[in-house]
Amino acid sequence: MRFFFRSRKFKILMASVAALLVIVITVSLITSVSSPISSFISTVTTPVQKTVTSVSDKLGDWKKQFGDNEALAKEIERLEAEKAELAGQLTEMEQIRQENEFYEQFLGIKEKNSEMLFQAASVVARDNTDPYKTFTIDVGLINGVAKYDPVITPDGLVGYITETAPTYSKVTTVLSPRLKAGGRDNRTADEGIISGKAELAKDGSCYIYNLQRDCTVSIGDYIVTAGGGVFPEGLIVGTVSDIKQQSKDTSLYAVVDSAVDFDDIRNVMVITYFSGQGMTGPDGGTK
Repeated sequence: MRFFFRSRKFKILMASVAALLVIVITVSLITSVSSPISSFISTVTTPVQKTVTSVSDKLGDWKKQFGDNEALAKEIERLEAEKAELAGQLTEMEQIRQENEFYEQFLGIKEKNSEMLFQAASVVARDNTDPYKTFTIDVGLINGVAKYDPVITPDGLVGYITETAPTYSKVTTVLSPRLKAGGRDNRTADEGIISGKAELAKDGSCYIYNLQRDCTVSIGDYIVTAGGGVFPEGLIVGTVSDIKQQSKDTSLYAVVDSAVDFDDIRNVMVITYFSGQGMTGPDGGTK
């Protein structure tokens, strides 16, 4: 609309209106001299005057509408900016809520394990090519994090630190065959070795093997860490979903569905110290 008022057509229209106004004024002057002529000209010009008035009114309406539309456009732009700002605030508030919930859940763990030292961390990168769900966190050596430190969430054991740098660390999960840790059935106290393998990792599961053939492990039992190494005793690993005989001997193994959703991990805790912490890592290395 703004371009119409600046266009050649608009200038021609305004010139025509001006010319018609001159005619009308002239006719009015002639009226005082010659009524018949004035009457004739009036008959001719009256429709023109009405047209001019109509056009002028429409031009006024267009200008008002354009002004209203421009004001409306500015108001819409302001509201869109305000909406974007509020959306950002809501996202930030949701992140804060989740973090608060995360820390509240850890208060219970801290109260039960007062000797433990924790370092909070956030996941900053994932290795999508790794079937064992390896990921990177935003804390490292300057935060007191060391190789083989256990990594947990309020749901249970995630894995352990395998690489450290000053400001970040890499985490290997319980789904990986690299991890080998003592575990036990929380109900029966039957013990075995917790580890991972490819065919189970795709379903978010690991397993506990070297279970005695006469063990009483049952589907639905909780498997926890047995302690005595780099993992403290009693960390939840998951629940038994299947029990099978190992192919090369008479012992059994149990498939364990991890208590942790590895695709949804955003925040973790690194246990940087606990009483009785061992020096031998889950992969056989030493701290």
